[in-house]
Amino acid sequence: MRQHLVGDEIVVLLLDPAAELFIPILIGPAEASAIATAQAGVVPRRPMTHDLLCDVIAAVGESLSQVEITSLEHGVFHAALVLGGGARVDSRASDAVALAVRVGCPVLCSAEVVAVAGVEASPGPAEQELERFREFLDQVTPEDFESGEEPGTSSR
Repeated sequence: MRQHLVGDEIVVLLLDPAAELFIPILIGPAEASAIATAQAGVVPRRPMTHDLLCDVIAAVGESLSQVEITSLEHGVFHAALVLGGGARVDSRASDAVALAVRVGCPVLCSAEVVAVAGVEASPGPAEQELERFREFLDQVTPEDFESGEEPGTSSR
């Protein structure tokens, strides 16, 4: 989650590492708090709404196998809770993510949503510089410091 400085908007970023894309989903402060506390491993003394729903799902002998971000309509993300027995329950995306974080199930996103809302996750200048430094460290040897030559250019 990230808090946007303009308007105190809170954004959940769903990352697709294989496609190097992320899906930004604006959420409310209550849902952000529910997600953050679950990510931090905080267990409230009494169940909050998302904890209660997880308990109800378990009490009826079901499990939450995955959540799916199914569509984006008029700027609003829609989701589905997919239960272990195959039943699907309509959900707000923020609530679906809050439940997924609690039970440790995957959050999937439809190809249509990725096509419309996906943003390229390109490394920024700091990440690129860090990557070049890591490559340098992989190539450098103690002898390179004695010779004063760039790594990989010595005449050995």
